[in-house]
Order: sequence, then C-alpha cells, then structure tokens
Amino acid sequence: MGSLDRQRGRFLTLEGPEGAGKTLMAGRLADALRMRGVDVLLTREPGGTRLGERLRDLLLARDSVHIDPLVDALLFNAARAQLVSEVVRPALEAGRVVVCARFADSTLAYQGYGAGVDIDALRELAAVATGGLAPDRTILLDLPPEDGLRRKAPDDHTRFEAAFDLDFHRRVRNGFLDLARREPARFAVVDALRGVDEVFAGVLSAALQGLARTPA
Repeated sequence: MGSLDRQRGRFLTLEGPEGAGKTLMAGRLADALRMRGVDVLLTREPGGTRLGERLRDLLLARDSVHIDPLVDALLFNAARAQLVSEVVRPALEAGRVVVCARFADSTLAYQGYGAGVDIDALRELAAVATGGLAPDRTILLDLPPEDGLRRKAPDDHTRFEAAFDLDFHRRVRNGFLDLARREPARFAVVDALRGVDEVFAGVLSAALQGLARTPA
C-alpha cells in the first residue's frame, strides 16, 4: 500500500441510489483489501449494531406506517450514532480500514434532496450523530433510478421502492451527484451501469487512491 499510514485508520463509504450494487461492491472491496494485507472492518447503514439492525427492520419494512421525513432522518441518525460509537470509531482508532455501505450522505440525498428536509439542518444533525466524523473516501455508484429499480426483485423491495415514486428517486440521484460535485476531493463517481467486474475495478481503484493519500 506504499504511503498508507497504518497508524491511522481510514473510513471508506459506498453510496448511491437503489439497485446500484453497494452491498455487493462493499463486500468485494473488503475482500480485495484483505488480500492486500489490509485489516478491514465491513459494516453497513442502517445496521452494524444490535440497535442499528432493529432500526433497520423498522425503517426499511415495506409494511411500515408512513414515517415523516424528519423522523426518518432522526432514526437513521440514531442508528448512525450507535454505529460510530460502537463500531466505526473504535476500529479507526485501532488503525483499521472501515468499509461501510451507506453513511451520512444517504440521509442528505434521501431525506434532504429527495424528501425536502432542510439540508443544513440535516448536516447539523449528522455532525452531532457522528461527532464530526466524515469519510476519507466516498465512492458513489451512479446509475439512473429507472435502471436501479429494475435490478431489484420485488421480494427485495424496501419501503423506499414500494412507497416512493420515480421522481423521488430521481431527486435522490441528483442529490448524490450534487454532493459529489461539491466535494470532488472526497467523492469518486463510478458508473454502475457497466458490468459487475468493470464496476468493481472502478471501486477498487478509487479506494486504493483514497487509502494512499496522506491523512488530513
């Protein structure tokens, strides 16, 4: 890994709209980094802790009652706060590389750009939940929502596929792209419409570039 400072952990996140392949790519990335001798912890949002997994069941269940977007944001950040406290920060302090499928950018994209909650308020909420922790590298798997939604079998649909229309998912995608434009040093955008191996090659390249950077 050359210039990777093993005394400091690194935080890599994968983001993107529904059907982009975040879970698959996060798992493959963790495996590839382990093959290179990197100590990796793989986790996900919402989830990764006992509390987080219980909140995940509530937040993603197709038969959940309607949840106000602000309440959504509060619950996602509650799961996030527990994940950071219990899992992510201890791993980073131990010098590990953390790979996480989704993080705070998802709340900005979904509840902010998608559902209309004030972006600045969501940023303040995330700052409290994470204690100011931000990813060192965010890999955005980008594809049109029409393609992403078609990829998921009906049995795999969450509340966000079942209860939100196409315009919502278009706003989410555009939100992610706007976030990437605003922070080009942190984000790497990968075309998720390509074949699985091509997509993963882009993910791995972006991750290795992020890991090779001198820590801030």
